[in-house]
Amino acid sequence: MSKALAWVREHILLTVTVLVFVFMLAPNAVILWMSFNSPAGKYNYTWNKFSLDAWAHPCANSEMCNSLSLSLQIGAIATVISTILGTMIAFAMVRHRFKARSGINSLLFLPMAAPEVVMGATLTALFFNTIGPGSLGFWTITIAHIMFCLSYVVVTVKSRLAGMDPMLERAAQDLYATPLQTFRKVTLPLVAPGIAAAALLAFALSVDDYIITAFTAGQLETFPMFIWGSVQRSYPAQIDVIGSIMLLGTMAVIAFSQILNRARTARR
Repeated sequence: MSKALAWVREHILLTVTVLVFVFMLAPNAVILWMSFNSPAGKYNYTWNKFSLDAWAHPCANSEMCNSLSLSLQIGAIATVISTILGTMIAFAMVRHRFKARSGINSLLFLPMAAPEVVMGATLTALFFNTIGPGSLGFWTITIAHIMFCLSYVVVTVKSRLAGMDPMLERAAQDLYATPLQTFRKVTLPLVAPGIAAAALLAFALSVDDYIITAFTAGQLETFPMFIWGSVQRSYPAQIDVIGSIMLLGTMAVIAFSQILNRARTARR
């Protein structure tokens, strides 16, 4: 009995970690598996038989691909703008001291803490009152996504800046580097992983968002909105194909970054 308890104590953390990861990744594995299914009816919920038709014709439903293209365009614009603005705000919050610093630091968490339904309704009221109900569309969605992605970017970049040793920049200045050279050759390379992580997070949040988008989209339909609507009338296997492509693409980016990090470590 004592040996069994000792074994449990020794392996409990590893066991729980493995179970949590299995629980998190199981839906992704199901999506990948069901993308090779040929459904018997309109809904790709139960396995029927193996088929590559969905992979051969991922855009058989043009409406789905149009909505995906719209989500990617909005996500790209929102990511670039929110990353640039969020990085500048993070530098200002970490490197400078001013009177409203603590208040702004607290306000940054409000978009993350507020329910998306409330934020979506508030943004809709703002857009309705300023530009009119008929103007809801591409740019209102983009502005809304920039607003709620900005806080996540600031928090992510701030954590990277807070963990950076300021002595490295002082050493560069002692070696007669100009402020621009110090930023370009020392600060930016050190902060770049945090900025990249913030950009990926912002892109994922933008492409994945449904609630805020539903309030600000007007007559447009993004990919999450298309999936929600298709669940009520049909669920083609092509949706799982698109999800699998996104999953495999993300895994490829992570693997590539790990290979680069190992190569840099080996050179050192």
